[in-house]
Amino acid sequence: MNETFAIDPRRIHEITDSGYVQFSGDFACKEGAECIVYWMSRDQRIHDNWALIACMNHSIKRRLPIRILFTLVPEFLDATLRQYHFMLHGLEEVQKQAIELGIPFDLIVDKNPGKSVIAFAEKHKAGIVITDFDPLKIKLQWKQIASIGLQCPFYEVDAHNVIPARFISQKTEFAAYTLRPKVHRLLDQFLVPFPDVQLFKQANIHLVSNYSAKDILKSVSVRRDIQPVSTFSPGPNSAMDALRSFIEHKLEAYGEKRNDPNLGNVSDMSPWLHFGNISSQTIALKIKAQESNKESIDSYLEELIVRKELADNYCLYTSDYDNFNGFHNWAQTSLNAHRSDIREYTYDQSQFESAETHDPLWNAAQIEMMNTGKMHGYMRMYWAKKILEWTQTPEEAQSIAIYLNDTYELDGRDANGYTGIAWSIGGVHDRAWFERPIFGKIRYMNANGCKSKFDVKRYIAKHSANQGGISLF
Repeated sequence: MNETFAIDPRRIHEITDSGYVQFSGDFACKEGAECIVYWMSRDQRIHDNWALIACMNHSIKRRLPIRILFTLVPEFLDATLRQYHFMLHGLEEVQKQAIELGIPFDLIVDKNPGKSVIAFAEKHKAGIVITDFDPLKIKLQWKQIASIGLQCPFYEVDAHNVIPARFISQKTEFAAYTLRPKVHRLLDQFLVPFPDVQLFKQANIHLVSNYSAKDILKSVSVRRDIQPVSTFSPGPNSAMDALRSFIEHKLEAYGEKRNDPNLGNVSDMSPWLHFGNISSQTIALKIKAQESNKESIDSYLEELIVRKELADNYCLYTSDYDNFNGFHNWAQTSLNAHRSDIREYTYDQSQFESAETHDPLWNAAQIEMMNTGKMHGYMRMYWAKKILEWTQTPEEAQSIAIYLNDTYELDGRDANGYTGIAWSIGGVHDRAWFERPIFGKIRYMNANGCKSKFDVKRYIAKHSANQGGISLF
């Protein structure tokens, strides 16, 4: 193949030791290069991946082969065997798809990913290193380390957002209403079909699939008592199957039924989106093409694009996204004024983790998360706000919520999770409400409010029935 694929240059930034520079229009390449390296991280897929497409373009243009590198840290935030199992089995499928295109896929286990990339690039004489976008500060640190040591040009391609996060805004957006007009103005420019990468075939006929998720899992230092779940099957193919099922069976009534946790009328795509097994752009294109309920389509795209990309914006430009300092000034002031308020109930982290509160609804939500690896979105808000109500400080509440979310949710350790918790506990992307004890002006939720939305007794019965069988340790 001699023709390159179309890719919007606004997705691309060069990473230098002094920061990120908007793409100038052409990739530089080190002389004497023998390959192009794609440092895969957040977007764990072969198809519909702008970062890999950028690599293919310059493979074609410069007649250099591509090598994919995945750097696996032996421990990552509060991830457990549950999340590593899902990710590594998904990557087995990714490697097989890479080999079908003649692209070598290497996985290196190392606690210093930035240094691993430097060594890999030197070993294979990389002319260009391209990676995907991630707003989390630990990933930004890895890239900073790599940028200092790499002896070739280093680029980042936003393959995760429909509209590139660094392009759409250069500051923390105050709320959805400030980002939404920008999204709607730019959406038609970026929501375009992906090129068919099957047209790309690299002449490397000696590749074999030697990747074993089972073997790699033995080398990671994570909690093994939090077991994998059967609720979700990992990998790009399972992601596409889940999307097709949602469109066929649930999209029509999504707008009406999505906030009822008993109905399950949601897409449940977040685990695959988190691990990059599927692109949100792929989902948006499929949803938009349906002749379905317009209210449901618009509602889903609002969550998928505006709300999801608002979360990336928050984490990208707010380094304190995981602590009290990331809250708006009005929320900090209000919460500070209520630090000494009397709490009727208080629990420590272990009591929350074991679902041992006085509230059967909260306990049921915690059990749902522990047993299935995912909690319904409406319940996540109630769950987080009650942790604020039943702890001594907002800092403790946020820390416990992040720990539980990241330990049990397949889609934890994600911009959506950090932002959702900051919204629930610290009013991020929300407005000030009527003042009340403990919460101050943070939006309040209670069980009676839930009762007006769905059958609370049914939800409790469904999940509490499994409580006696839970073994955390």
